[in-house]
Amino acid sequence: DAVKDWAEEYPQFAEWGWGPSVQAEIWNGRHAMFGWVVMCATAYAKGHGLIPNADAPLNLKEWGTLATIGDLANGGKDTLTNERAIILIANVHAFFVGIAATIAPLPMSDTLLLDPNHPMYEWQVERNSKLGGIMPDMKLTGVTPHAELINGRMAMMGLITCIAYSGLQGQSMIDTINEWLGGAYY
Repeated sequence: DAVKDWAEEYPQFAEWGWGPSVQAEIWNGRHAMFGWVVMCATAYAKGHGLIPNADAPLNLKEWGTLATIGDLANGGKDTLTNERAIILIANVHAFFVGIAATIAPLPMSDTLLLDPNHPMYEWQVERNSKLGGIMPDMKLTGVTPHAELINGRMAMMGLITCIAYSGLQGQSMIDTINEWLGGAYY
């Protein structure tokens, strides 16, 4: 069992919930679900003209090297568009919100790391002791930890599928989402 092997081999990390654990799977699933919401919102914004000058490149004189991105297809550097810059800033923002939640979690929130001084420590340790298995119990319905686990797994698999399909088709993930929804966004 990978979780037990990890805990035996790296007890100093396992004590804080690092490594293969229910805690990590739940947080990764939450981030994947949030990613889907943001990507669908971005596709909606693109399709309804809510991103100003979406296809216009950033001004290199105003933005400097922040406006460039490596473009292997064209053999060099290309300038980011407004749309890509907005998506990039949204991702950076979400990343720093996650960092803040890790460093200074609220007392009533689920923490990324297992902190023995946190009020929810016992609950988190108990949850981590109950692995979901390959297929969690589908008989448990409603808003439950099992539902969060299943939804997170589906969101992660969907992201992997979307990335692979986009790469094979040579299109952006936003265009792939729009295609999968039958052109509902634009």
